[in-house]
Amino acid sequence: MDPLEIEDTDDWLGSPTPLETCRHSLRVYENEVQELTLQLRQARQKIYQLVEMHAEVAKERDTLRAQFAAAKVETAEANRRATDIETKTTWELMAKTKHISELAEKLEKATGKHHRTGRTLN
Repeated sequence: MDPLEIEDTDDWLGSPTPLETCRHSLRVYENEVQELTLQLRQARQKIYQLVEMHAEVAKERDTLRAQFAAAKVETAEANRRATDIETKTTWELMAKTKHISELAEKLEKATGKHHRTGRTLN
């Protein structure tokens, strides 16, 4: 199509001029830039808050880990003490049982009677 055959509509009533079209586009772009700048600022604030929250939680986690490690040490020490007490008690009980058996035997020899039944020994 020949460019001269294309009707020039720039001067029609109500049609924007090329300059007006450019200005309108510029305003649209400026509004978009302002909106994106606001969104970017808000996103940065949220990121900053998340970083702060992460630091606080990491600090709390480290504190809890230290407390847990101390509790494990304390538990191991308590278990060791309990085992020591149990072992000592078992040995003491065995020694007392042996002593009682020896005394019962001496009693039987001395009296000639069985210590539980009271019957005379052969």
